[in-house]
Amino acid sequence: MISPLTTKSLLLDQPPVDWQLGDIPAYRRQQLAQWIFEKRADSFAEMTNLPESFRQQLDANYELNPLQHVRTQGSRDTTRKFLFKLNHGDFIESVLIPANPALYGERADRFTLCVSSQVGCAYGCKFCASGLEGWKKNLSAGEIVAQIMQVEKLSGEKINNLVFMGMGEPMANYKNLMTAIGIINADWGLNIGARRITISTSGVVPQIRALADQPRQLRLAISLHGANNEVRDKIMPVNKKYPLEQLLDACAYYQEKKNKMITFEFILIKGINDSEQQASLLASHAKRLNAKINLIPYNKVEGLEWERPSDTVIKKFAAIVKAAGATATVRLEKGHDIDAACGQLRLKELKAA
Repeated sequence: MISPLTTKSLLLDQPPVDWQLGDIPAYRRQQLAQWIFEKRADSFAEMTNLPESFRQQLDANYELNPLQHVRTQGSRDTTRKFLFKLNHGDFIESVLIPANPALYGERADRFTLCVSSQVGCAYGCKFCASGLEGWKKNLSAGEIVAQIMQVEKLSGEKINNLVFMGMGEPMANYKNLMTAIGIINADWGLNIGARRITISTSGVVPQIRALADQPRQLRLAISLHGANNEVRDKIMPVNKKYPLEQLLDACAYYQEKKNKMITFEFILIKGINDSEQQASLLASHAKRLNAKINLIPYNKVEGLEWERPSDTVIKKFAAIVKAAGATATVRLEKGHDIDAACGQLRLKELKAA
């Protein structure tokens, strides 16, 4: 009935149509998917409308959840960071951000989850904690999907907005990312609309173009953080391979294909990218592409030299961008007190081990 497996496989790694269940009829697969994604069963034993022999075979061959909850930082009405341990021992983080209608005009019932796509990161952005211990592995589709399911269970909130902006470079794990998004988007899966899913990239140009060519109406955010090659070269090694001109051309291609507004994420770092020149250049790029800008004051990372600018500098930078005719929002810190910068909680766990 079930194809023999040498080791247990994670059932979440594939859509139901691809599950290696032998000649199991479609209605059984549908029942199984309902137990997993709708009823959120924690074990095969709970799936009482499946034959006992089938449940025993499933239990012998498959795992339902690849994540063990280690700890949560933050409180119900603020940003919460969840640390998970994978079955093979590595750690990843997910960050739940509640809406802030007063500041950003968001719906009060909006809950955004920042989802990790890798263990560590190979891209080495100089200001980021994710890559300080290097890259270890790509997360499987199931390990990506499970973050959403587990955070919903732990928080008691319905997540309705996803940002692939946690640990890792999502576009470097493109195949597993797109499989996960298929499961997340499907009506038999987590049923989160494509327009509520944002993929953030440091600038992996070929995958930006591939994303433009796929059919789903996913949103794209660019971790820009520098408005010219000189600044990006200094803090973002990816710019050596895909310079700013190539990146902006890929963004234009995406916008042409999707007719959707792109977001430029711009972390403001004291003395690096907070100058008036950077503000003017950033506004110029945004106006060319009709992109909106998220200005994010830097979250201090232990062990790194970078600092956030003063409030005066931040306000002046934002004023220059807006005066030039670009759409910009200063995203006031959420989670600065809970190590919410990508990878910080994982690093603390690794150092404590």
